[in-house]
Amino acid sequence: MHSVEIKKLDLNFGSVSVLHNLDLNVHKGEFLVLLGSSGCGKSTLLNCIAGLLDITDGQILINGTNVTWAEPSERGIGMVFQSYALYPQMSVEGNLSFGLKNTKMPKEEIKARVARAAEILQIEPLLSRKPAALSGGQRQRVAIGRALVRDVDVFLFDEPLSNLDAKLRADLRVEIKRLHQQLGNTMIYVTHDQIEAMTLADRIAVMRNGKIMQLASPNEIYNRPRNKYVANFIGSPSMNFLDGQIQDNHFIFEDVKLPLDRYEFSEPPANNCAATIGIRPEHVIVGDLSAKAPYHTQVTVDLVEPMGSDTIVDCTVSGAYFRFRMDGQARVKPGDLVSIGFDPKQASLFDPASELRL
Repeated sequence: MHSVEIKKLDLNFGSVSVLHNLDLNVHKGEFLVLLGSSGCGKSTLLNCIAGLLDITDGQILINGTNVTWAEPSERGIGMVFQSYALYPQMSVEGNLSFGLKNTKMPKEEIKARVARAAEILQIEPLLSRKPAALSGGQRQRVAIGRALVRDVDVFLFDEPLSNLDAKLRADLRVEIKRLHQQLGNTMIYVTHDQIEAMTLADRIAVMRNGKIMQLASPNEIYNRPRNKYVANFIGSPSMNFLDGQIQDNHFIFEDVKLPLDRYEFSEPPANNCAATIGIRPEHVIVGDLSAKAPYHTQVTVDLVEPMGSDTIVDCTVSGAYFRFRMDGQARVKPGDLVSIGFDPKQASLFDPASELRL
């Protein structure tokens, strides 16, 4: 049985269609990430699952029960929002226990659940404090704890880390992953941050314009993006693209002819068809070893971006903007000539018209 099932879901705001004929199954105990840019419909979809928005058509099932028109409180979910939404006049303990008290739960059970959540989230020393005396990361832990005490099967996270600074985001991301491993509950997590998606998810649903462009494991999405949009969205820096054509099992651009005998096609392409090849910056070979690659050339460095562990170099290849990674200690500056190369086996090929993977 799936934990969450979404069948033929449509959501319209007046004449504007936001989600279109959307199907999605979430496995029990899975950590699913809804990933996409602002306005793609990921938070809207999460709010539909939570019952905060009434859908136009379709069905939503949670643990096999049709909850399409059920109230949020009847869906067996716990939700963590982008804003902490804590009661400022209450202590941490009060915030954690407030929802349980409203359900008339016995005091001993409430105490036990609050203690368990505080232990899991390591906020036991903070129980007597009020939100104003907490840091951003501590407040977000309390917000997660408020969902955790409900002891539900499905947790929904709506960009819970976006209000935190970079260090706190990284720390709390680890905590959320550890929490999922410890609890084993189903978690659906919304983010625009691909690093969060890649590090947290069992599967990622990349969304665009109210549709799921690809649903797969992080490894599959990174190595075999189903279309050019996913290829460009996943990866930092994003994938490089060069236009050319496929002829006699070779990719040809300008006077370069690259063999494709080791490339895994989704289906055999037509001969003499236009194509776009995509190469990730980390798959570019730099230096003396590049001469052994099927494609190799020399480029002039336009811009250097030192990032500590590695260095991102910007240049131009065949008239197209192109980026590659070098070691963080590489001594390179604008104007330098650098030898680079790549193997088409590690590349991705796309149809320029449909933008689908070849």
